[in-house]
Amino acid sequence: MVATDPLVRTVERGDTRAMRSRTFGPLDNPVVLLGQGTWNMERDDRSAAIAALRAGIDAGMTHIDTAELYGAGQVEMLVREAIDGRRDELFLVSKVLPSNASRRGTMTACERSLARLGIERLDLYLLHWPGSYPLGETIEAFEELQAAGKIGAWGVSNFAVDEMEEALAISGPGRIACNQVLYHLQERSIEHGVVPWCAAHDVAVVAYSPFGSGSFPSSRSAAGAVLASIARARDATPYQIALAFLTREAHVFAIPKAARPDHVTQNAAACEIVLDAAEIAALDRAFPRGPKRRGVATI
Repeated sequence: MVATDPLVRTVERGDTRAMRSRTFGPLDNPVVLLGQGTWNMERDDRSAAIAALRAGIDAGMTHIDTAELYGAGQVEMLVREAIDGRRDELFLVSKVLPSNASRRGTMTACERSLARLGIERLDLYLLHWPGSYPLGETIEAFEELQAAGKIGAWGVSNFAVDEMEEALAISGPGRIACNQVLYHLQERSIEHGVVPWCAAHDVAVVAYSPFGSGSFPSSRSAAGAVLASIARARDATPYQIALAFLTREAHVFAIPKAARPDHVTQNAAACEIVLDAAEIAALDRAFPRGPKRRGVATI
């Protein structure tokens, strides 16, 4: 069953277009349905990547996700250049490496990310995946950073249900903003546990690599043909239909990466597509959830 989506419209600011947005976990302000991922962007043509991020902002994709891991800080510095003069329009997210996620290490890593991004405050700060440091230490640091005004909220990434339960037991309700996880048409296993758990506990789900990181279904396959057929009927691309399917639940967001302006504007247009029940059922049959996993899938 598809949850009712409490969609709102963002207010247009400057040259930024309005885009559908929705409640993001326990946060007071809504967040755009589709944002921009930056994983591996250090490998792309720098000027094109910066232009793509700026085009995405212009198209309303104001949620920008990065991490200290990406290019060992290079991508945060690339994002800094792309967002110059536009900080107030954005929902900026970065992530701390588990190897840095002690209480003191998290505080220091956040300061480094802020410096590379050229900002004073992150809107959201995530633990990139569960690590060896006690989770309580990381959460304590997150809470201190929030109290100091260094971050607006905190969350996690690549957490399975049992790990989410541990985080909730430590923090209490209403503190975990999101769980950022791998989610695409051919990897839907989080729908067995993570997606419903997050819905029940008011935690946003953010889908990274929503196109499968180079494994997007071909129209020559049976499943890909179903996707392509729906896309033709909608005068859309298969990528746009994939984004619409993944974000059909009221608490799910996606952060596709695009290193070229034409690709990012195509992604943004997917925000206007709301699939009907028959289309969702057809895609559900074509791309089944598959078996439950122990843990969550990662790249």
